Amino acid sequence: MNKHLFVLISLIVCTLGVRAEDSIKVSSADLQALVERVERLEQKDSLSQQVGKRRGKFTIGGYGEITAKHCFYSNNYLRYGKNPEKYANDHYGEFDLPHVVIYMGYDFGKGWSAGTEIEFEHGGTESAIEIEEEEGGEYEGEIERGGEVALEQFWLQKRFNQYAILRAGMQVVPVGALNAHHESTEYFGVYRNEGEFTIIPSTWHEVALTFMGSTPNGWHYQAMFLPGLDSDRFNRKNWVKPGAGSPYEFKLANVFAGAARVDYTGIAGLRLSLSGYCGNSFRNTLSKTNAELDASAYKDVKGTVSIGSFDFAYKGYGFVTRGSVTYGHLSDAAAITQYNISMRKGSVSSKQWVASDAIAAGIEAGYDLLDRFAVRAKTASLKEQRLYLFARYDYYDSMLKYDNQPTDMYAWCGRHRAAVGVNYFPIPQIGVKAEFSYGILKQGTRADGTRGKLYNDEPQVAIGIVYAGFYEL
Repeated sequence: MNKHLFVLISLIVCTLGVRAEDSIKVSSADLQALVERVERLEQKDSLSQQVGKRRGKFTIGGYGEITAKHCFYSNNYLRYGKNPEKYANDHYGEFDLPHVVIYMGYDFGKGWSAGTEIEFEHGGTESAIEIEEEEGGEYEGEIERGGEVALEQFWLQKRFNQYAILRAGMQVVPVGALNAHHESTEYFGVYRNEGEFTIIPSTWHEVALTFMGSTPNGWHYQAMFLPGLDSDRFNRKNWVKPGAGSPYEFKLANVFAGAARVDYTGIAGLRLSLSGYCGNSFRNTLSKTNAELDASAYKDVKGTVSIGSFDFAYKGYGFVTRGSVTYGHLSDAAAITQYNISMRKGSVSSKQWVASDAIAAGIEAGYDLLDRFAVRAKTASLKEQRLYLFARYDYYDSMLKYDNQPTDMYAWCGRHRAAVGVNYFPIPQIGVKAEFSYGILKQGTRADGTRGKLYNDEPQVAIGIVYAGFYEL
């Protein structure tokens, strides 16, 4: 239908619907807006017809962060040693690209689809072999930039209906708030929340088989079968986090695990989530054979890792609030500690103590200072802008409970952290962040028998520019 004819008919219909004694005022701006709306509808119909004729659909997107921070504390590896006062006045700064991620997906049709995610952490890696003219033409290997490059997702999926979807391949393990919602626009801080990021893998990805689905009344569920963690690499600072992935060319699967997540979004603006993980970890090793372990003092050691997590998010009336509590338990922690410490030099083990229990809890809340203006705004660009003033609190401890050592030996592994800052989103996909945070380390018993601070607190300021978006081609 000709757009001008459509506009004319619309105006006539509107006229007939008004009482004779009422006046009709139609400005040129109103008329132009109506014409543009019709054009958009025509373009949308044309695009829909084209997509309907295509057999597949390619999707590309990603997220990332550009950050800078200045820390008013030391980054010396001895700062948690016997003489922390030696480093009380140290400070340092960093510029970084913590995560740069590229998503790609393809819809084959008939319920079949594929997805990939490639992540560059801290700028990726730059290495090369060069001929050094100043050193007699010798070949020399150089690493010019640190970081990591990882294939974090690669899966194939079959969708039978909304209730039943089967996915196989490398995928995110949806345990905790951070793994399920790790895009940089999904949290207020410049960096990911320290608690979950410290004690469990993030972003946790494994080759796994997943069954998932959702119901019309707001329930979403996932159940995952995956290989277990590797207890050889557990440590005091990060608990079981280093046990994910693999230092080898393949993922060891001598033991298995299960993970599950349930989300409820049936109330507008609210999400409530429960997630968990359970699996053995001790025999996921190449250091000894099963026969050798069966004949040793470790024959009954399983190293069962159990993790439970609750998280939520609420958005409404200009407010955004998010929070989570994650608790983990490792059976046979003392035996695993003894086994790891006894491993030979050069092994994949950090040869450190590991706790039987760890915890991470945090909450953040922000208010959009532009919320009232957005409601009154007449232009789309003003309506989509956001300026959040936020505060966040975290508590975490990677050595919450452990055996055979004084309680205060690893007090630095637990801390409180408070942060305040702002997030400005000129458009939903782009954010500018700034925050001030203060890490408060736990108190304990000093060498002289008095109780007080054992280590220096850790304040810092940080800024960042973040993005997250998807584009359909």
